[in-house]
Amino acid sequence: MYEMGKAEIDAVIKVLKSKQFMRYRGGEGGFTETFERDLCAKFNISHALTVNSGTSALICALAAMGVGPGDEVIVPAYTWVASALAPLAVGAVPVMADINETMTIDPADIERKITKYTKAIIPVHMTNLACDMNAIMKIAKKHKLLVCEDACQAAGVSYKGKRLGTIGHTGAYSFNQFKNITCGEGGAVVTNDDRTYERSLMYHDAGAFTRNYASSVKEPFFPGVNYRVSEILGAILGEQLKRLDGILAKLQARRKIMVDIFAGTDKFKVVEHNDEANAVGLDIIFDSPKKALAFKEKHKIGLLIESGRHVYTNWEPLLEQRSFHPKMNPFNWTQRKIVYTQDMCKDTLEILSRSMNIGIPYGMNKKDVKACAKKLIA
Repeated sequence: MYEMGKAEIDAVIKVLKSKQFMRYRGGEGGFTETFERDLCAKFNISHALTVNSGTSALICALAAMGVGPGDEVIVPAYTWVASALAPLAVGAVPVMADINETMTIDPADIERKITKYTKAIIPVHMTNLACDMNAIMKIAKKHKLLVCEDACQAAGVSYKGKRLGTIGHTGAYSFNQFKNITCGEGGAVVTNDDRTYERSLMYHDAGAFTRNYASSVKEPFFPGVNYRVSEILGAILGEQLKRLDGILAKLQARRKIMVDIFAGTDKFKVVEHNDEANAVGLDIIFDSPKKALAFKEKHKIGLLIESGRHVYTNWEPLLEQRSFHPKMNPFNWTQRKIVYTQDMCKDTLEILSRSMNIGIPYGMNKKDVKACAKKLIA
């Protein structure tokens, strides 16, 4: 969480005084709808739907695009586990692909992992690091695949003139406490496709067919779940969105200070960004795990290989292909045998073993940021 203040408090007070906490049944045209409209305008996207988490946004996007039983979805081997679990929620299965030294999914390995059963790709923009979306969209077009951008950790970041999340067929954002903007827990689905948006509405709200907008929907209604948010969250997000570009600019400026100082060392390299002009995240990579471990011990910064559920080898329920009910297990619906092993993405493990994320000191003034960076190369 970077910034939160009086504006958000005042917005919540307005909701409480209104006694209208639900976005529907009297809440139409309220805070949540205003946030979605403003998000569309800022990100130059046709449709946005606020949901209760980034995980829900991914699931909703896949369901809306028609991904389901028998389908395979390519995901990176390094991401928050939800990116890989989302396909299972709609009956599909994830196929893990290696990352490269940009810390994002390797387009070359996407190509290698495509089968005749592949339906979609979920590129993940980890820690504000943009995937090579030009290459990924080219691959998707070549193989007629859908792309759901997981921009949960990169809301607002740009890539070659477009906001991450708006380049694929759908995009997903997270607004939990550790993201660029936050309402505690929340997310959003974005798309330019009218039908996908309508299906998102249906899937995210079991009562969609009862809402005021129902008569204008062209897609036949189907049963959904409940990923709705309250007007309290919508009110907070409306104020957070106003802060977003300022937050990113401040992160970018502090990143540049650190990168300029890091250029004077041969201890490590700054991880290459797929769009350096818009770079916000900051990872570093060493020549060897030994050098990375020595740096870790000196500066007490964890290696990416140690980041728990962000590394596929720790996705135990997935690797063991479990389900809440055997008859609902997506691995029973696959069109070929899916096998997961601990060493199936060796390149990812090797890269993560000698890499780490450097938190950008957002709250520091520029002088202290310089001192912090110089300490790391001393």
